[in-house]
Order: sequence, then C-alpha cells, then structure tokens
Amino acid sequence: KTFNFKEDAIKWARNIESEIDKGVINNYAITDKTPFAKIIDRYQQEITPQKKSFAREVSCLKNLKRYFGVLSLPHITPEKIALFRDMRLSQGLLGSTVIKDINTLSHIIDIARKEWGYYLPSNPTHLIRKPKYCSERVRRLSREEEQKLITFANNSRSMMMSSIIVFAIESGMRLGEILKLEWEDIHKSIATLSVTKNGESREVPLSQAALMSINNLPKHYASKKIFWRWNTVSGFQSSWQRLKKRSGISDLHFHDLRHEAISRLFEKGLNPMEVSAISGHKSMQVLKRYTHIKPSYLLEKINNK
Repeated sequence: KTFNFKEDAIKWARNIESEIDKGVINNYAITDKTPFAKIIDRYQQEITPQKKSFAREVSCLKNLKRYFGVLSLPHITPEKIALFRDMRLSQGLLGSTVIKDINTLSHIIDIARKEWGYYLPSNPTHLIRKPKYCSERVRRLSREEEQKLITFANNSRSMMMSSIIVFAIESGMRLGEILKLEWEDIHKSIATLSVTKNGESREVPLSQAALMSINNLPKHYASKKIFWRWNTVSGFQSSWQRLKKRSGISDLHFHDLRHEAISRLFEKGLNPMEVSAISGHKSMQVLKRYTHIKPSYLLEKINNK
C-alpha cells in the first residue's frame, strides 16, 4: 500500500503488524521466502524418523526436493503437482508408488501449515487426480518355485536365507517383523511380536516346520536377533534380488511369501478370525485381498464332498 505521508505509512504498518500478532490476518512473509527444500529437511529430521517406512520415505523426500525444492509453498500449485505426477508415471513407476509420493508431499504441506506457521489457504495436493492402480496383487508361489529358491539359497551356502524363506511361508510374518525377531521372543512355539505395522503386539503360533527352519541357525555373539545377518529391510532386499537373479524366478516379491502363507492357512481349513489372529489384519476386507486360494484346491474340496 502507498501513502502520501511517511507518518501514515508507519501508522498503517504498525496496525497491520498488530493484527498479525493477534492472528486477525496471516503473515505471508515466512511462507513466500522459505524454499520448500528447507521445509523438507525439517520434515526429514522431525517427522520421518517416527515412521516405520523410514528408509523408503528418505528416498521419496529426495525426489520431492529435486522437483519442488527451489519453490516456496505458494508456488507449489496443482498444475506443478500434476506435472510431477505425469513425469513419474512416464518413468514407468507404478501408480501406487506415485500415490505414495503425492501423499508424502501432502503430509509435508499439512505439517507446515498446521504446526510450523506457514500460511497456505488450502493443500494443493487435494485438487489433483490420483493415478489409477491395481491394489490387489495376485502372485502365488508354486511348490516348484519354493524348492528352487531354497535350493539356490543352499547352494550359495546361505543357510540363513533358506531359513528365512521357509520361516516367512510358515509364519506369515512381515519382513520387518521377521528381521526384528529375537530368540527370547519365542516361548513354547509362540512368537511374541512387540512392534508391528499397526502398532499393536501380537502372538504368532509357529509350526514345526517354522521352528525347524531356525533351530540350527548359528547365533551371533553380540546380537539377540535370529536373522542377524541383515540389519535393515533394504539390506535384506539386496540379498533377495541376487537370489532371484540366480534362481531365474521373476516377478516375485518377498512380501508375496506372506500372501502365500495366508492363502495356505485358509487352505488348511482355518477360518478368517483364526487367520487374522496370526496375520495381524484388523480388516476382513484387507485380509481378503491377501488371500488367493488355488482353483485346484477348491476343485479337490468340492469333489471330496
């Protein structure tokens, strides 16, 4: 605003500052002058370490900083976010991966607006279309593939790799849960998981095959963990990718072993409540997505009746 006299300008400015202090109007200065890269850095230091998906999110933050880092919040418009979405999809990424990027961006903006004093009328990520994706992955592990994985793991003299494969199929645990498991967590064939994805502890009954897969594993003198060879999920994934390459098995994620385990539990005759108690699923709808019973099993069951 302009004035004919300096005194009027000073008076007006003091009045505006007073209104800002009272919260009557918003202070745009910090929002306009702060590059988004600085906000991302703070988010990575304060928010990301609280998440279980820490490693994955750090990679996501690098991509967001590369694309949006030099901009201030008001310049991160729906148009720019849509271009980011389309660019990531053109790179061959899955729609689910791009949605995770956009959700992370959205959370950063929300934290900055609600907790860190950056004023923005609305969150621009809410105004763009999310990519379409297939949320249900159907990948059963055949008995032949299972034996092939174990054989190649043994040939590479990796007893721990073959053991973790069998243990995953028999227990239905997530990879992160398996890698955190310690010897003292197992008592009378029951594994107690104190830290899980949904934040609640659960007890998992272990089959004889699951127990046999770990009984002969060497113990580490300085670690209580059963599968002490891998400190992180990403470290294990490197070993997993090498095993898949040697065995020639394609399109198989380690998480598919959890799908396989849950499907086999149903094929053994367990009801949904019993399976959910083992798998830790709170929603029957989510549990259904993890379950793919083989038609050959259903055909045999029908004929036997």
